[in-house]
Amino acid sequence: MLADLQHFLAKLWRNGRAELGHGFKTMRQQGPSQLQFWLIALVIGVLAGMGALGFRVGISALQEFFYGASDKDLHSRLATLHWAWVLGIPIVGGLAVGLLMQAFSKTRRPQSLADVIEGAALREGRVDKREGIVSTFVSLITLSTGGSTGREGPVVHFGAVISTYISGWIKADGITARDLMGCAAAAAVSASFNAPIAGTLFALEVVLRHFAVRAFAPIVIASVAGTLVSRWQIGNVTEFALPVSDIGFYVELPAFLLLGLVCGLVAFVLIRSIFIAEEFGDLVQKATHMPDWLRPAATGAVLGAIAIWFPHIIGVGYETTSRVLTGQIGLWLVILFVIVKIAAVAITFSGRMGGGIFSPSLMVGAMTGLAFGYIATAIAPELSGAETLYALAGMGAVAAAVLGAPISTTLIVFELTGDWQAGVAVMVSVSLASALNARLVDRSYFLTLLKRRGVRLAEGPQSYILATISTGRLMRAHGAEDGASETRCFELMEQGVSLPTDATLERAFALFDNGKIELIPITAQSDETAEPEILGALFYIDALRAYNRALAAIAREEHS
Repeated sequence: MLADLQHFLAKLWRNGRAELGHGFKTMRQQGPSQLQFWLIALVIGVLAGMGALGFRVGISALQEFFYGASDKDLHSRLATLHWAWVLGIPIVGGLAVGLLMQAFSKTRRPQSLADVIEGAALREGRVDKREGIVSTFVSLITLSTGGSTGREGPVVHFGAVISTYISGWIKADGITARDLMGCAAAAAVSASFNAPIAGTLFALEVVLRHFAVRAFAPIVIASVAGTLVSRWQIGNVTEFALPVSDIGFYVELPAFLLLGLVCGLVAFVLIRSIFIAEEFGDLVQKATHMPDWLRPAATGAVLGAIAIWFPHIIGVGYETTSRVLTGQIGLWLVILFVIVKIAAVAITFSGRMGGGIFSPSLMVGAMTGLAFGYIATAIAPELSGAETLYALAGMGAVAAAVLGAPISTTLIVFELTGDWQAGVAVMVSVSLASALNARLVDRSYFLTLLKRRGVRLAEGPQSYILATISTGRLMRAHGAEDGASETRCFELMEQGVSLPTDATLERAFALFDNGKIELIPITAQSDETAEPEILGALFYIDALRAYNRALAAIAREEHS
């Protein structure tokens, strides 16, 4: 027995010493590079946090200049201004937006969080730097002069511009650049909302769309850095001050389930309204031959006219949201506010004025929840708690459904309000709203927007990865020993089967599936009258190998 125990202890010592030695070796070989990566994440977190803070301060300064009030009391101030100011300022802002986009943007539309998601998935963790900077200034003007959008989308996109610059400087590969983009997004959200936990999960859930352990540590570092930058200037305060929640709400859980379904429908209406308004705006612009630079100014005129009667649509809307969360607006007025706010958000986006969707969805959700709470508590007053608890749950439910981010949105609501007691009610409503809206759209506003542009991220990497692999990179050169015969290539070309070198596997697999063929000629054409020149051929087996390798690489990244 004693001998067995000695043998066991000796074996344990040898194994422990070997593992310890391996650990020190790994630290010597990989530690410095890993520490260097974390240092870069810290730098990105500070820079993105400063960008978000600067954006927030810039909005307040411009609102003070134009309206004489910041967002905290903007709507009260608007009620005292002459109608000509309320009408004219959004027109001036829209004109400035249009001229900036005309002069500096190729796309003539502001970039958004959807472009960051696309950059993470399809652009090796990079976004267009020039378009991103222009979009930041455009969104700043929009939110300062009457646009009815939010600030989180622009600050995340600006953070992605910062990470893109740094990824270029260090020549980062796709995986590293995506992680750095996640760091920038986390820091921007954390600094914007003073919400470090939610900022971390937002980057993983919305931008990277996976929860790889490898990415977690640097994203946490960046998120905390962004929060510290924000708290250095603003302090450790919550965005909204709420009364103490009545935590005896467990008998009300069926009502919160129903609220989740209602919020899912409201989120769907908000998303669809934006797309319908954009299509209508295109029709009006085409019918009137309106130049691109004038479209935002015309939109500003519409918003200004609405704001004369409903000043709560102007800006981010934190004053009105705070009033809703404290129950200071009555039933019929809050229902009317929901309708008008949704219309104003849709009009702003249709005018290509810039800004994000998250803050408007928080406001719409809070108003929806409060209206629902008034009705629910009136039906069963003896079983009901406070109406404001429904406003809090509705705020999270609509925002989660719009963003397709139930986890991070739930935490953002908690960190914005500091009310962790109402967790069950918020989570119940968020889950139902997200599940319902995901059935009605492609999981979120951003993924639906990308699908309308032809980018199908909602279907998963097995679909969108095809658009990242070019046929020219995989073809076997014409005349090579293992290449296709010239006769077979001409036969297929006569049948209309060929692809240029810049085509992707998305088009190639469509041809393979439709034609039941083993190869596709890859051609080039110098001009329209010349005969196509055969450069090579893409074999079906080569395309499948490349597709499988790409899927395996994504799986390794997501599970690393």
